This record gives sequence, structure tokens and C-alpha cells, in this order.
Amino acid sequence: MTRKYKVLFLCRDNSASGVIAEALLRELAGHRFEAFSAGPEPAARVHPLAVAQLRSGVSARDILSPKSWLEFTGEWAPRMDLIIALDESVDEHHAPVFPGAPSLLAWSVADPLVDGVPDDERVRLFDKMFWQIVRQVSALIALPKFDTPRGQGGGIGNKASTALPASDARCTDSGLASPPVEASLGTVTVNPVIVSAEDRATTCDS
Repeated sequence: MTRKYKVLFLCRDNSASGVIAEALLRELAGHRFEAFSAGPEPAARVHPLAVAQLRSGVSARDILSPKSWLEFTGEWAPRMDLIIALDESVDEHHAPVFPGAPSLLAWSVADPLVDGVPDDERVRLFDKMFWQIVRQVSALIALPKFDTPRGQGGGIGNKASTALPASDARCTDSGLASPPVEASLGTVTVNPVIVSAEDRATTCDS
């Protein structure tokens, strides 16, 4: 019996980056992945600027809502294959134990909810964060280990973590090939970089 890979995105209040990543993975590869998102301090609603980023090209916006990560820690919670932290407050040092011993990753993306930012700058940060996540999600989808649904001879066979580079320009200057990935949102350039299982985080050089 085959099944989809289950991926849980974590961010602090689950109102911006987490729901965007959830929506994009579902939209771009819903036939192979089940996407979820949550956080330790769920907001009352999805941030309006996150909704605005998803308005064109993402169909299932109405099912998005901030959720507590405790919903995914109980006995009856779905067993995740992969947990992806989108900010340091929810990385492996802060996150609870999730059932099933899923693999852990950290992606470095812009924080559009940082305090003291003017409205125009916040809009720019949301746009930057959105396209970083588009590239990260596209790179994740393109990894060979996820080519085949679970139970068809491919996919994750162990708990090795694959770290993907952030989409900042400085993260893609290594000279590695950057194959285009076709998606419903257009063609984006990705740069999948494999890191050892012990390196459970990926960030750009500061």
C-alpha cells in the first residue's frame, strides 16, 4: 500500500511562513506529500499579508489556519516523515518530541514579522520570504528520495536529514548547478545541496 510523505512545517505563531510552506507544498506536489504546519504560539488567524501572497496560484487557501504543534504530538496524531523548522524558536532544541521519530530540517527564511518594521518594508519581507520558500519547497520536491510515493520502492529509508540552502543570493554563489523546476507558479531555480545526517540545520553564512 502506498502513502504520501507527511511534512510538518514549524514557525512560532503559524500565521505566515509555516502556512505559506504548507500551502505551497500541497499545491505543487499534493499527489506525493501531505503538508501541515503548526507552532507553539498559534495566532488567531493567518496574517493578511500571507493570504495576499497566496492569493494568486494557490487554490486551497480556505483550509489554512494557525495550529498548535501539540496537535501533532499526541497518540493519535499523524506520523510525520519530516519536520521543517522555519525559525530558530522552533528548531530541534525547542520543539517537542513528535511521534514516529521523523527527520528534522531547518530552513533559513526571512522573518516578515520582526518588530519595528515599517509597513512597506514588511510587505517586502513577506515577498522575499514567499520566494525563498518557493525555492526551498521546489528543491525538496526535486530530491530523488521523494520521487516515489512511500511503499513503491523509493523514498525515505532512514532518518538521514537533507539540508537545503536558503534562497538568498549569497547561498547560491557556490558554482553548483541550479536546475529549473517547473511548477504551477512558474519556473523557479533551485540549488539542492546534500548535507550529512548530523547537520540538521541549514543557514546562509552571516
